[in-house]
Amino acid sequence: MREIVLDTETTGFEPAEGHRIVEIGAVELWNHLPTGNTFHEYVNPERPMPQEAFEVHGLGDDFLRSKPVFAHVGQRFLDFVADAKLVIHNASFDMKFLNAELEWLGLPRLPMEQAIDTLVMARQRFPGAPATLDALCRRFGVDNSARERHGALLDSEILAEVYLELIGGRQPDLVLATRSAGGPATGSGTGEIWRPSPRPAPLPPRLTDEEAAAHASFVERLGDQALWKRLE
Repeated sequence: MREIVLDTETTGFEPAEGHRIVEIGAVELWNHLPTGNTFHEYVNPERPMPQEAFEVHGLGDDFLRSKPVFAHVGQRFLDFVADAKLVIHNASFDMKFLNAELEWLGLPRLPMEQAIDTLVMARQRFPGAPATLDALCRRFGVDNSARERHGALLDSEILAEVYLELIGGRQPDLVLATRSAGGPATGSGTGEIWRPSPRPAPLPPRLTDEEAAAHASFVERLGDQALWKRLE
């Protein structure tokens, strides 16, 4: 199962008011394991950066002026995402901006049912408790010391760890195999396909002598044309 853990940074809160995406970061998971495959782009919003947004992510006009506009990023982003589930903290916000940008370019929108909202998951699991990304990092012991400001790729990497905790933790002792992106399951560190070893001794039969005799009697009463006898 392929999932994309995703985050964006923007110039504000509402695309309908002219605000734009300035950064997209995404991390690929395969069967809940990171593959190392990522998508990351800074985006020129083609508008000035409000001071309050700059204070959140630190992405200013001088830095973003040389970056590609979303028209040069949108299709590559869709190709990377494909039909994978999108794991997002406060999914309605990011999906609103992504779909606005895609719609302005005439590109396909991302259906909301494609998104998994970790904010909703956290509020359901811990009712009444803080559910910010930083609060969840503290709860699960996820290292977010590098998060001095918001950054889409860093936040996606942190969210991937939080998401795995929200769904029950990594539980490495239960993992029998790992998988490279798009590849077959392989044994840990060997590169070989994992196969179960044979039992040292066969399991004892569960059918008693009485049950076997009753079954033989039943089949005999079916007659010579019974399908069971043909199978035998």
